[in-house]
Amino acid sequence: MANIHKLFVEESHLSEEQWEQYFRDGYIRLGKVLEADELQQLQSRIDAIMLGTADVDYDRMLMQLDSTTGEYGDAGEMSRGHKGATLDYRKIQELEFDPLFLAFMQKPIFREVCARVYGGHTSISSFRAMFMNKPANKGTFLPWHQDRWSHLDRDPLITVWAALDPATKENGCVQIIRGSHAWGVINPGHGSGFLSPEQAAEYAPPEDVIYCELEPGEVILLHNWLLHSSDKNHSTVSRRAFSVCYMDSRTKRLDNGEEVGSRIFGEGALSPEAVTA
Repeated sequence: MANIHKLFVEESHLSEEQWEQYFRDGYIRLGKVLEADELQQLQSRIDAIMLGTADVDYDRMLMQLDSTTGEYGDAGEMSRGHKGATLDYRKIQELEFDPLFLAFMQKPIFREVCARVYGGHTSISSFRAMFMNKPANKGTFLPWHQDRWSHLDRDPLITVWAALDPATKENGCVQIIRGSHAWGVINPGHGSGFLSPEQAAEYAPPEDVIYCELEPGEVILLHNWLLHSSDKNHSTVSRRAFSVCYMDSRTKRLDNGEEVGSRIFGEGALSPEAVTA
C-alpha cells in the first residue's frame, strides 16, 4: 500500500490540466472507458436483468419501474425484487453484486480517480451502483438537485456516469451547471439535495445549462454537489446509463454508526468471482 500513490502518478490516465478543470468546473469527460465488446456485454446484461433472465439475486437488487406520466413523483416504488419482464425499468441498484458491472467499477482509471479525490491510502466503497434508464419516447424528468444524503456522517463526493446508449439532448442526457459544486450544499437542512422551483430558476437559468452529450461507452466524472438534471426521452432511442457513487469506506450512518456500501477498492474488496451467482 505504501507505493499506491506513486503508482497512480506514474500510470496516470488524467493530466494535471484535466484535474484542474475537474476541481474548477465540477466535472470532466473521461473519454471512452468501455471497449466495444465490454459495452455490448453490459448492454446485454442489463437487458437480461430487466427481462428477468439473468442469473442474479433479484431479492438483493433495488428496482424501480419508470413513471407512466414522465413526472418524477409518479415513478414506481423503489424496492427489492423483480417487478416483471419489461425494458421500462427506471432504476436498478446494487449492481456491484453482478460480476460484469463490478469489473467495470474496478477499472484502474476509477481507482486512480478515487485515490486523487479521497487519498491514495483510503479504502473505497460504493454508495450506490445504479442503472439509470430513459426508455424510448418515455423516461422520467429529473428535477435540478445535488447528490447528497443527510443521514451519512460525510458526503460521498464523486460519481462516474457511463453512457450505454447515445446520450443526447433529445433523449434526456444529463444537464449540469458548470462550477456549481463550489457553492457548497445549497439546502443543508433538507433530507435531499433537490431544489425548489424558485431555487432552480435562480441557480440553473436556461442560459447556463450545459448538456452532457456522450457516445456509448463514454464516461463523465461528476462532483456530487454539481447541480444536475435530465429531461424525459423525446426520441426513439433509449438512454441507458450506469452510474457509480464512490465514497470513503469509513462513511457511517448517523443513526446507528454502521458503515454503508460495498467495498470496491482496498482490503476486503468484492471480486467478480466472489459475486458470481
